[in-house]
Amino acid sequence: MLKKVLTVTVGVIAAVLVFAGLQRLLMPKYQTGVIEGSMIAEYYDSREPHEVIFLGDCEVYENFSPVELYRDYGISSYIRGSAEQYIWQSYYILKDTLRKETPKVVVLSVHSLQFDQPRTEEYNRMTLDGMRWSQDKIDAINASMMSDEHFVDYVFPILRYHYRWSELTSDDFTHFFSKDRVSHNGYYMRCDTRPYTGFPPKPPLLDYTLGANAMRYLSLITELCKDNNIDLVLIKAPIEYPFWYEEWDEQIEAFAAENDIPYINYIGNEEIGIDMSVDTYDAGLHLNLTGAEKMSSYLGSWLNDNYELTDYRDNSEYSQLWQSNIDFYESMKAQQYSEIEQYGELVSFGANATN
Repeated sequence: MLKKVLTVTVGVIAAVLVFAGLQRLLMPKYQTGVIEGSMIAEYYDSREPHEVIFLGDCEVYENFSPVELYRDYGISSYIRGSAEQYIWQSYYILKDTLRKETPKVVVLSVHSLQFDQPRTEEYNRMTLDGMRWSQDKIDAINASMMSDEHFVDYVFPILRYHYRWSELTSDDFTHFFSKDRVSHNGYYMRCDTRPYTGFPPKPPLLDYTLGANAMRYLSLITELCKDNNIDLVLIKAPIEYPFWYEEWDEQIEAFAAENDIPYINYIGNEEIGIDMSVDTYDAGLHLNLTGAEKMSSYLGSWLNDNYELTDYRDNSEYSQLWQSNIDFYESMKAQQYSEIEQYGELVSFGANATN
């Protein structure tokens, strides 16, 4: 009897290990090409405290550099951004963040307020798969699922990714046990340049009203920050395309005024010094490294003037951790500039990424 029980137990354990191994192999690694799917999970490995947390989509993780904020002002920050991060996802990511730490300031991009419902399962995955399991992840999944998605597919991703047998690459085997770090406290570095040449005319909309679901979650984020004595700052990055409408801006300004929180729209702000002939890598859709550093320096000055933030450059313990971040930042920067000089373009992980 005992032998039979042991045999069954060993068989069950073996089956579970095989299942887990196959699932891990088949899940996307996000190490080359579309690397944004790795960024949410990287936050959990950060060891320094963060007094400023950014939330949002590519308008935060491509346009602001936490390393620059630290070098210029000693501000310790992290960007908990992801590709097309919806406002309800930002809410649950903030709740998830509060399990680890309570920042002094949350900087929230308003760009996603134009979306009242999720648009693609692929974008959902790049945000939700990287979250650690908790009630907040469960709630985020339930708030985000498309009509044709199923919760069980998030619990057992192999049900979603079983088809990838024919798409496996060397990355899937190289990074089976661990993945390389791809971001800089959530910042996605691009050193290449593709100048802005113009955008098409802005089309009119039938309805400019921001959706009730999106605005409800903005209210929830506002309440969550107030309940935890966190200062909330709403921002619109200096990116004009995809189009940003004045009617949207007016609604956000009204919300900010009603709730006594700052809202800063950086579009057209010449004081930042951004030059879209040199400070963008994709013709004006996102900033490159030089643009992000200018944007970070400008915002950092404003944050320092308006909030009592710690200068972590004076803290021997955390300055060592930040020096490690700086070394990684400078190493990737040198690698990218070397590739651009040698090949005329990036050939590393960032070259084919999409947002």
